[in-house]
Formats: sequence, structure tokens, C-alpha cells
Amino acid sequence: MAREDEQRIVDNEEVSHAAEEDNPGSNNRQDNELALPSGGCCMPSSTSHRFMALVFMCLLGFGSYFCYDNPGALQSDFKRDLNLTSTEFTLIYSIYSWPNVILCFVGGFLIDRLFGIRLGTIIYMMILLVGQLLFASGGILNAFWLMILGRFIFGIGAESLAVAQNSYAVLWFKGKELNMVFGLQLSVARLGSTVNFWVMQPIYDYVSKFYHDHQALGVVLLLATLTCVMSLICALILGWMDKRAERILQRNNNPSGQIPKLTDIFTFKPPFWMVSIICVAYYVAIFPFIALGQKFFVDRFGYTPAQANTVDSLVYLIAAVSSPVFGFIIDKVGRNVTWVFTATLTTIGAHALLTFTQLSPYVGMIVMGLSYSMLAASLWPLVALIIPEYQLGTAYGFCQSIQNLGLAVITILAGLIVDKSNGNHMWVQLFFMGWLTIALISTGVIWAYNNKHRGNLNMTPQQRAQFVSAENYQNFE
Repeated sequence: MAREDEQRIVDNEEVSHAAEEDNPGSNNRQDNELALPSGGCCMPSSTSHRFMALVFMCLLGFGSYFCYDNPGALQSDFKRDLNLTSTEFTLIYSIYSWPNVILCFVGGFLIDRLFGIRLGTIIYMMILLVGQLLFASGGILNAFWLMILGRFIFGIGAESLAVAQNSYAVLWFKGKELNMVFGLQLSVARLGSTVNFWVMQPIYDYVSKFYHDHQALGVVLLLATLTCVMSLICALILGWMDKRAERILQRNNNPSGQIPKLTDIFTFKPPFWMVSIICVAYYVAIFPFIALGQKFFVDRFGYTPAQANTVDSLVYLIAAVSSPVFGFIIDKVGRNVTWVFTATLTTIGAHALLTFTQLSPYVGMIVMGLSYSMLAASLWPLVALIIPEYQLGTAYGFCQSIQNLGLAVITILAGLIVDKSNGNHMWVQLFFMGWLTIALISTGVIWAYNNKHRGNLNMTPQQRAQFVSAENYQNFE
């Protein structure tokens, strides 16, 4: 592998900026910047300009997450208006995940090799929009097959869009506030899901005054499509800003000139594979648990369904608030691997509190929500420290793909365990804690590998800056 492929992937802007200050006349971008005010707010390197880009990056996923949970917010209305069984209703969600076992990886590779991040984001956003329009049209026409087709297309666009969103974050914020940016993206995504649950039922009740049955449902889904239109506008604006930044800064995302290939996945280092395992092993103990949470809290604590839903939603509500906070803290102190280890360990503790104690379930769910936020803000930026930038789309796509595979399979297995255990939820909780133990072991492997090869994955920001500026540093292996 070429030297550029094996170099430690950390931000070296501190070094390049220092060189520019020492010898400004040698900067070959000088001609391009003469026409712009130095340090002005319109410069791509200015804080205000990057903040504007961050707003559009976060809003990229708002429409996707808002529309993804439309069926969940209107579950009883879906079943009644379309005359669906529970199995047919769950098909709306499962058809979303299965194609992305492969297509996320392909979508990330296409960003690296063919589309580029700007065009790829716009294409995936348009695919998502078309899928939601077909989904709404199926409701209006009472054509369930059309709704399933629309949901299939929607899933292809939504998951590939998430890959593009991660790549944008690394491109603009690597080495600066990347952990906080990932936290903010998660926060806005969960805000989209939360707003959906807040507003869809009142909107449906209002639309029902003018339309009836499946037509009312279709019109409501069509109105929800407006959030996807908003996200598409954000994608167009962000693409323009990124093109302008690339021109002014003469940015080169692939200095080695390497061409991404699908087989690059086999050259990734062991820490990446451990991160991929954590993506599966951790998240399958969160999302399937929440999906099955209502019955758990009703059976275990004697709550009403409404009370159970309130407790069950705590993880997402806490994540919407605490994710950017944890991201800000991790940006300041670094030590990403330590944060991942702590988040996994405390999540095991949260499941243990819910399973083996009579303590209020609010305590366990609050701990789980904080742990989930901590992990999301510290785990995903690790990929950018391991993989070269020209391969990031492929890497993030692979992580999304394997996560979709895990969620699709483990959710079914968890449901089977619940059905076979006759209301005893201890076995499914032990199942979840087993997966979290796998995530904990994988984090330990990352820590050991990083220490052995003197890597930068668990350094403080100051140590990483010194690590980059050292003249004789050893390549990350």
C-alpha cells in the first residue's frame, strides 16, 4: 500500500497553517484569495461560514428522520384506514432496512469513486424524496404495494444520505469540532423523529375534516414530504458552499491521487473492523430494546401503555439534548476510545438496573440515553482517524450496511425470544447485555492495538497536534 494510504489520518491543518504564516508568499492559493477580504465572514475558513455549513449539514437529515417514523406516529390510523394486519404494518419498516444491507456500502463507494460528495448528496436526497412521494401516493390511491415500493426507494436514499452527511462532517470539521458535529447531527436527527410524533396526529385529525380514510392518510403523508423538500434545498445550498470552498481554498481531498476501489475494504486496518463490530453490537441493544420497550415496561413495572411510551421515549429525548454536549466535551479532552468504553459499560449497567432491580425505570433509561449520546459522539469520528479521506464514503457506507444487517436480524431474534419466554423479559435483556459485552471486548481490542502501534486514536487534541507536527513520527499500522 502507498505511504499516503498508511499515514495516520489526523488533521494536519495546524501544521499547514503554521507553514503558511512563516512563508505566505509561497502559498499558491494567494491569487484566488486576493479578491476576498482576509478573514471575512464569507471566507470558507471563517467560523461563521463553517457554522452556516453546519446548520445545513444537520438539516440534511431532518426530513429523512421525520418521514421515517410517520407510520409509527400514525400506527392505529394506518391499520384502520388501510385495513392492515400487524404483519403488513411491520413490513413498512422491514422493507426499509433489508436493501441497505448492501446498498449503503455501494452508495458510499459511489460517493468516493463516481458522484463526489456534492452530487451524491443531491442524488440520494432526490431518491429519498421520490420514495416519500410514492409512499404518500399509495396512501391516496389505497395501493399498499405502491406504498411498499415507495418505502423501499425511500430507504435506499435515506441510508445513503446518512453516509454523505457523515462524509460532509469530516470534510469540514475534521480536527476541529468533529465530535461535537456528530453529536449535533444526531441531536437534529432525533429532533426530527420527536417532532414527527408531536405533530403528525394533530395534522391527521385536522386533515380528516376534509378527507376520509386512506385519502386523509395519503394527504398527511404528502404534507410530511415538505420536510424532505426542505432538506433537498439544504443539500443544494450546502453543495454550492462546498464548491465555493473547494475553489477558494484549492482543497485537495485526495493528495495521494489514489482511486477508490470496492476491494479497498480488505485493506482497512483492524481498528476499523472493531468499530464496525461495535456499530452492530451496541446499537442492537438500543433500537430493538426501544421497539420492544412498551411491553417490557408494562409487564415488568405494571405501567399503562401511555406511561410505558413515556419512559420508552426517554433515550431519544435525552440524546437530542445531550449529544452535542458530549461532542463538545470530547472535542476538548479527546480520548475517544475511553469514551466508547465508558459508554458501553454504562449501557450494560442501565440494562442491569432495568432487569434486576426495582429502582424506577426512569433512572435506567436516563443512564441509557446519556450513554447512547456519549457513544455516538465518540465512536463515529474514530472512522475519520483510521481511514484516508478518499475512502471515507466507502468506510461509512460499510458501517451503515453492517448496522442495517445487524438490526434487521437481531430485532427478529429478540422478538422470538420475547415470544418464547412467556412474558419473562430477563432472557431478552441478557441477550442485549451479551451483545454489549461483545462491543466492550471490541473496544478493548482497539485500545490494545492502538497502544501497541503507538496510534493516535486515544490521544488528547494537544497530543494529536504534536503527533502530526513531529518530524519523525511512525506511520499508523
